[in-house]
Amino acid sequence: MAPTISGTGVALLVSELSSWWWDRVLLLSAVKYSLAGFGEGFYNFAMRGRHLDPTSTYKRGTSREHINAYDREESSGRFLNGKDIGNPSWKRSFPHMLVAALSSFLFGYHLGVVNETLESISMDLGFSGSTLAEGLVVSTCLGGAFVGSLFSGWIADGVGRRRAFQLCALPMIIGASVSATTRDLWGMLLGRLFVGAGMGIGPPVAALYVAEISPASVRGTFGSSTQIATCLGLLGALFIGLPSKEIVGWWRVCFWVSAIPGAILAFFMEFCAESPHWLFKKGRSAEAEIEFEKLLGAAHVKSAMSELSKSERGDESDTVKFSELLYGRNFKVVFMGSALFAFQQLSGINAVFYFSSTVFKSFGVPSDLANICVGIANLSGSVVAMILMDKLGRKVLLLGSFCGMAVSMGLQAIAGSSFASGSGALYLSVGGMLLFVLTFSLGAGPVPGLLLSEVLPSRIRAKAMAVCMAVHWVINFFVGLLFLPLLEKIGAKLLYTIFGSFCFVAVLYVKKNVVETKGKTLQEIEVALLPSV
Repeated sequence: MAPTISGTGVALLVSELSSWWWDRVLLLSAVKYSLAGFGEGFYNFAMRGRHLDPTSTYKRGTSREHINAYDREESSGRFLNGKDIGNPSWKRSFPHMLVAALSSFLFGYHLGVVNETLESISMDLGFSGSTLAEGLVVSTCLGGAFVGSLFSGWIADGVGRRRAFQLCALPMIIGASVSATTRDLWGMLLGRLFVGAGMGIGPPVAALYVAEISPASVRGTFGSSTQIATCLGLLGALFIGLPSKEIVGWWRVCFWVSAIPGAILAFFMEFCAESPHWLFKKGRSAEAEIEFEKLLGAAHVKSAMSELSKSERGDESDTVKFSELLYGRNFKVVFMGSALFAFQQLSGINAVFYFSSTVFKSFGVPSDLANICVGIANLSGSVVAMILMDKLGRKVLLLGSFCGMAVSMGLQAIAGSSFASGSGALYLSVGGMLLFVLTFSLGAGPVPGLLLSEVLPSRIRAKAMAVCMAVHWVINFFVGLLFLPLLEKIGAKLLYTIFGSFCFVAVLYVKKNVVETKGKTLQEIEVALLPSV
């Protein structure tokens, strides 16, 4: 008769087998953690090997392979020797962000370089007294920026973020050189057109790059630093331009000076990290890992690649049709970005920047003092925004900013009415204008570019940013063109009331449509928004 095993015997056998299995599992775990240090060294060596192996560097893998590989390592990538490794240090990505911020500095510098020098330029080049020619010197730059912004997304996706920065610096250097050496109006307009093209490429690429290289915990702070760089550029142009009224030809020095940060940007960007998001989208996963190691540290590479693989697709077609941005699931996010930039400009902020000296002069305040006060208010608000961006969040700052701007425009409307006169009107107008600039720089200035680089899906991020920035430049142009004529025809009271109304509508729009993104990775944001876009 064949031997039989009772139910109790079966239970004992299963118990023994389970005990044997868990003993071996615990043994393997102990071996794994004891070799953790060796594993990390081997991983770093492997990274170097991949960098030297051209076939692995440029070999395109499928999305499924990336996702399966990194999902298996996701949990182990967040721990080292059994301990939580925490957030990546900001110190690794800080130098790369600092170099990228030079493009924003140049953006601000070229916006402000003609404020103090325009009178000297017009006298030296022979168009003094022609308001049309003076307007062209300003608006040609804006037109070039519109064209540059249209192509910025395709450039950033085509050649990468680093090369896009270098292509942004090149026309700025050429344009500054042409403007500095010209002997007539046409040469100045040509130089301003080149400069504008570079200005149009710079801001969207800077927003993309900073968002893609920054750890989630400091992405808001780093994103706000570009606004601070813009403010420093405006102030730098102001202070360098002050001697232009006393020293003949000093305005040429002002243009030559701008070529220096342009050359620094082009040179040092050669040593900066490329965006891992762009590399992964191009199927160059090994290079993306190397760049993540530069930016976040070796301990965070696995978790970063795992996060990246959740939403990015390394084998997708790189072609994004323009029509995809205007309808379908992407339309809502693109429309939101365009609306934020539209509200930013319809608030009247650039009318304040362009014509603050005119308003201050009407009250007997010198233009240079007015520009300094506006610049300090802008810089102060930007510094506060940088501190609060990752603490309060993007949406809170936007709401508070637009509310403050609406109140400020209300003060200026009262100053322009019959209710105020004399010193009361002066205090309301000047105080309202400075408060307007301060509250703008707290949220409406830095947040739209940062928020868009976070919420736009990775596949369309660069090109959608280009479309939104084009909207910005179009409205910027018309506000600057129509502000003074409208001020003369309908008066300050009604005009400032219109600007304040746009600020109030912006509050309602932000409250209903804008999502909070602080502390989240770009992949977490995209996965959360995919069902609704």
